[in-house]
Amino acid sequence: MADFEGKVALITGGGTGIGRATALQLAAQGAVVAVNYSRSRQEAEDTAAEIRAAGARALVVQADVADDAQVRTMVAATVAEFGRLDFLVNNAGRTRAVPLPDLDGVRDDDFTELFGVNFQGPFYCSRAAIPEMKRGGGGHIVNVGSIAGLTGLGSSLIYSASKAAVMNLTRGMAHSQAPEVQVNCVVPGLVETRWTATVSEEFARQNREATPMGRAASADDVATAIVGLLRSEFITGASLVVDGGRTI
Repeated sequence: MADFEGKVALITGGGTGIGRATALQLAAQGAVVAVNYSRSRQEAEDTAAEIRAAGARALVVQADVADDAQVRTMVAATVAEFGRLDFLVNNAGRTRAVPLPDLDGVRDDDFTELFGVNFQGPFYCSRAAIPEMKRGGGGHIVNVGSIAGLTGLGSSLIYSASKAAVMNLTRGMAHSQAPEVQVNCVVPGLVETRWTATVSEEFARQNREATPMGRAASADDVATAIVGLLRSEFITGASLVVDGGRTI
């Protein structure tokens, strides 16, 4: 199946977890993929190598998404390599666990780091990508949020607030960039990734029991939702919850 033949996708945080799964799914459907990383270089190289081994094209590009200059260089490098940009998946994210009642446990740096990567990152990447998408006739952006942004419950208050901001950014950009660029958001619950492997078994058990589908999401579950939004020709401004019913 080659639904995305000739399309160019840039995926931030594309070397691990949801980003990696999305990169592989898009490549399998004909897209060429730029795999961004900030610190996980080997994982990004491994993802690109797997894409190339399957006969598709891939580029590995380093950038801290919280740095506007680096983001602009990353987008320029992608367009220089592939000639266009059609899809942007703003997947890169960061957190720090702080118990929600522990207000004094929140550091000033948490605002800078978490909002920098989780909110400024999608804004900077989208701002750099949109002109290239419009030059090519239009495009799609999918932001990766979290049910923490809906519930206010998560690894920290600051993380939850940053993900709520991403959903609001999605709506504003969808409105302002239509009809050329569609902007949507996926909103996962707990996902089986490298980070969630560090949470306690008790937390994981409680999450499974509270989820109607009886398990956490896989990275592929979320990637499938992202790919579906990229395929849509009409959906924009949506926040698609992918939590197995956890927030019903």
